[in-house]
Amino acid sequence: MTGQPGDRDGRAAPDDAGADAASGRRRFVAPPRAQVDPACFRHPLFEAYAGHRALLTSAAWPGIDALNTALPLPGRRFVAQDAALLADGLHYETRIATHGHIATRMENWHDLFNALVWARHPAIKLALNTRQCLHIAALGPQRRNRAQQALTQFDECGVIVRIADPALLPLWDGHRWYELFATHASRWQDGGIAVAAVIGHALMEQALAPGRLLVGRCVVAQGGDDAACVARVAEAMAAGEILDDPLQLRPLPLAGVPGWHPRQDAAFHARADYFRPLRAGRRYPPPLHEAQERM
Repeated sequence: MTGQPGDRDGRAAPDDAGADAASGRRRFVAPPRAQVDPACFRHPLFEAYAGHRALLTSAAWPGIDALNTALPLPGRRFVAQDAALLADGLHYETRIATHGHIATRMENWHDLFNALVWARHPAIKLALNTRQCLHIAALGPQRRNRAQQALTQFDECGVIVRIADPALLPLWDGHRWYELFATHASRWQDGGIAVAAVIGHALMEQALAPGRLLVGRCVVAQGGDDAACVARVAEAMAAGEILDDPLQLRPLPLAGVPGWHPRQDAAFHARADYFRPLRAGRRYPPPLHEAQERM
């Protein structure tokens, strides 16, 4: 990927969210607030966060008090990341677990989107924090294993996809992108397959750049209800059932999702640099199943 928008407080940088994800190119730099067209926040990527659109579109950046008022989190709060805060020497994740303090850089898109995800999907964020802290306790703050890399990639670039029609899964397994997105476009409209939740705040940050082609790193749940599938992912993550390795995450070229990009003709879908073919030997884990289907 193109790099991630900023290491901080001992938290190593994950991969970025662009189509050139594996290239190791320079990290993405978000545009200044005044240069962001507010219309971009009407993209489906931001749909679940429409209730807090004012935090994104107002002329002035929201301060810490405004964030805590608009995005209340029982037992946790956003705190300004400054020299005084970092003087405690704690790892970013450890500070959240120990004190409930979510270090937040001011006037920073990446951290503003992170705050929105905390408010919208607290169970997912808590599961990520719990798993990261277990690994930090075992390895120390300076070492990272593949499970931590997987958790971080999902935190930054993650998307939860719900599949109600299991016949669609082999198309994704085989990177048969035209069939998944175009031939079966109606299934994205009738609920056969759907983006249940956008978790990655780096994805949101990169969506500020017009025309940028984004790739989600996905966990898949099979079922008919978005909320139940998201809850199942949080449960599985907290229990350590998933995300032991970055290869467990499925790539999904989000510009292929019907309605997510202005150009979705055959020539666009033929772009092998974005809709990448399946690598030899690449295999994906089976989907989770929403809670009620497991009972």
